[in-house]
Amino acid sequence: MSVEKTNQSWGGRFSEPVDAFVARFTASVDFDKRLYRHDIMGSMAHATMLAKVGVLSDAERDTIIDGLKQIQSEIEAGTFDWRVDLEDVHMNIEARLTDRIGVTGKKLHTGRSRNDQVATDIRLWLRDEIDLILAEITRLQQGLLGLAEAEADTIMPGFTHLQTAQPVTFGHHLLAWFEMLSRDYERLVDCRKRANRMPLGSAALAGTTYPIDRTITCELLGFEAISGNSLDGVSDRDFAIEFCAAAAVAMMHLSRFSEELVLWTSAQFQFIDLPDRFCTGSSIMPQKKNPDVPELVRGKSGRVFGHLAGLLTLMKGQPLAYNKDNQEDKEPLFDAADTLRDSLRAFADMVPAIKPKRDIMREAARRGFSTATDLADYLVRRGLPFRDCHEIVGHAVKYGVDSGKDLAEMSLDELRQFSDQIDDDVFAVLTLEGSVNARDHIGGTAPNQVRAAVVRGKELLAAR
Repeated sequence: MSVEKTNQSWGGRFSEPVDAFVARFTASVDFDKRLYRHDIMGSMAHATMLAKVGVLSDAERDTIIDGLKQIQSEIEAGTFDWRVDLEDVHMNIEARLTDRIGVTGKKLHTGRSRNDQVATDIRLWLRDEIDLILAEITRLQQGLLGLAEAEADTIMPGFTHLQTAQPVTFGHHLLAWFEMLSRDYERLVDCRKRANRMPLGSAALAGTTYPIDRTITCELLGFEAISGNSLDGVSDRDFAIEFCAAAAVAMMHLSRFSEELVLWTSAQFQFIDLPDRFCTGSSIMPQKKNPDVPELVRGKSGRVFGHLAGLLTLMKGQPLAYNKDNQEDKEPLFDAADTLRDSLRAFADMVPAIKPKRDIMREAARRGFSTATDLADYLVRRGLPFRDCHEIVGHAVKYGVDSGKDLAEMSLDELRQFSDQIDDDVFAVLTLEGSVNARDHIGGTAPNQVRAAVVRGKELLAAR
């Protein structure tokens, strides 16, 4: 009895072809073909291992590896014919290999399954993506350090509740973002360790009867460890979820940074200027200069948050081991990585070109009684309890609001009406320079501490 051929990888037990719509609906090749390089890398390592344990001859191994190299060249030259009927990147490459080298190509899949193959491919891909992202984080941090060093003495208002709180230096503010990115870097380095564990050899779910040596493929592919359980090896996507969690935190940081850049470029703040190449105009309002890069990064954070939630939802109901649901892991993972890397790249290009408007920053710091805490600290050093000092300064600020005077603009007599402990040396602490210079400790905003932090930051980056 002749039966119409359905799919050359699994069609033996089927009596009719897959419905054309179902074939398109279930295929993943349109998006997983970006794994081609890592799929070929894994196949070369697998063939090498099979030859070492005697499952393949050396001649078969060499023929397979040579054929895979030629296929990679075809893909990179844009001449490879990706076929939806072959479902995914794995079968497209394997089918083309068989076309090129004949029956030997069919031996490549001995001792493995697409289940452990795809799990291996994704880990190899993500490992490389993390390395690219780490490089962009470092580049952005280098830009922040350079700008912070140049602006170590530039005074601006520090905010809480978006209300003027205390004066800080612009360099100090920039270094806050450096610290956030350092934690992002650490999270991704840690995530990479768990992504860099090899599931290849788990086969479909139970391992294989062939005499494979997983240590050979592990070493060839540069994995740090071998997965310890075949069921978990093919079905685990923790590494993808963990990456998306780290990416979501990093995008949250970039979104906060973006929000400040958007505020600072507005006519209401005018703290900084962004180069025209990072902005766009309006089709109707000729005066507009819109900070589109920060705005878009702020918006893109939401899609990465969504990918994290999507992957958690994808995995939460799956029994062991592999399920077709896991085909849905790639697009959110790919997009999360692309979005984070591109956002970091945009910021790494943009940050060194930020132009602070120092006079406007300083004037903004002068308003809003930003040295009020310094006056309270001054009175504490005179022996008064802090809570009493807080109340005294509150009265002084109320007087300043009513009279339209900042604390530093009041006369000594005006200040002494609130406390006879105030002498003429008070004006040294009420100046903006006196305020920032007084925060002279590790992590403080004093200019010399900012410069010391820049040195530490450069040493950190050099050690990576």
